[in-house]
Amino acid sequence: MFDLSGKVALVTGASQGIGEAIATQLARQGALVVCAARTEAKLQSVVAAIQTDGGKADHVVMDLSSSESVRAAVAAVVERHGAIHILVNNAGITRDKLLIQMKEEDFSAVIDTNLKGAWTAIQAATKPMMKQRWGRIINIASVVGQMGNAGQSNYVAAKAGLIGLTKAVARELASRNVTANAVAPGYVETEMTSGLSTDVKAEFTKSIPLGRMGTPADIAAAVVFLASDEAAYVTGQVLSVNGGMLMP
Repeated sequence: MFDLSGKVALVTGASQGIGEAIATQLARQGALVVCAARTEAKLQSVVAAIQTDGGKADHVVMDLSSSESVRAAVAAVVERHGAIHILVNNAGITRDKLLIQMKEEDFSAVIDTNLKGAWTAIQAATKPMMKQRWGRIINIASVVGQMGNAGQSNYVAAKAGLIGLTKAVARELASRNVTANAVAPGYVETEMTSGLSTDVKAEFTKSIPLGRMGTPADIAAAVVFLASDEAAYVTGQVLSVNGGMLMP
């Protein structure tokens, strides 16, 4: 089950946290995983760990805020490995501020990276996926893109847009056996949340019926399923992995 042998996967934002967990789990299922991010040293460390674990991995430097960088990275994956079967758009940034305090550049930077960057990666990967008549596009959205969140109007807009983009892409590419789905994590234990106080984390968990924050492995497991042949009849969907805090 979930055998990804022979598949080439590109994971953005793979240098840490959720992206690193996704790359690791895809490799454990047999995929050759190309890890993408802006910092090469971190990517090399993740690739080395995957290879030590017995997996196959490569890396490519990518800046999602630059369309040229994204297209070049996708082209490099196809050139090196002959295909791209799985694209996981995980990379993202935050520039949180209340609406009345947010600068236009803060809004634009988050939209350009989290939404436009994902769109560019999808567009670049579409041709090879259509040609091989097999593809999996998996976008990492967020529970806040489904329910909103104060102080994150830019991030929420980007993640809500990513959900809409997923559905549009799913309809366009279905006839070529290319699926597009989104995973919407809830609160997840990562470096971004590790600095929160125990009291703040306890307040978060009050809203989660399962009584705990998620882990990067929880999100990675959902991605592995959607990347597999077992999910061949699943497209245009949002898989909420949030411990029950939102039940749409």
